[in-house]
Amino acid sequence: MLANDEFTAEQELKIQAVPMYNLPDADNKDRHVKGRGNGYIIAGVDFRVYVAGDTAGTPEMRALTDIDIALVPMNLPYTMGVEEAADAVLAFKPRQVYPYHYRGPDGLADVGTFKQLVNAGDPNIEVILAEWYPQ
Repeated sequence: MLANDEFTAEQELKIQAVPMYNLPDADNKDRHVKGRGNGYIIAGVDFRVYVAGDTAGTPEMRALTDIDIALVPMNLPYTMGVEEAADAVLAFKPRQVYPYHYRGPDGLADVGTFKQLVNAGDPNIEVILAEWYPQ
């Protein structure tokens, strides 16, 4: 297992562990603490994919560059809400973003609103709404 910020390579892929954690507040101070887990950037010759993991819109996420595809969670209280996820995506501007892991204790997050917020902030980011939870 990689620690935060470590790299490894597997055949032609380079894998970077990106810290994933919740930002402390009164409700989630012990959920996902920094250092406990990772998101990952998987890079090939001509692509970079970011899988965020169970995280908030951390400074590490917001500082990412040159991401082709991002998978970003919206699962309160465990990750981010719709507005925080959209704001984080607008900070690092992937070419495409898939909201995923958006089913929480109160049902599904509003991925339609996420798409509207991202596209209002940057119409060049393609938001792809996959059917992760078929009826």
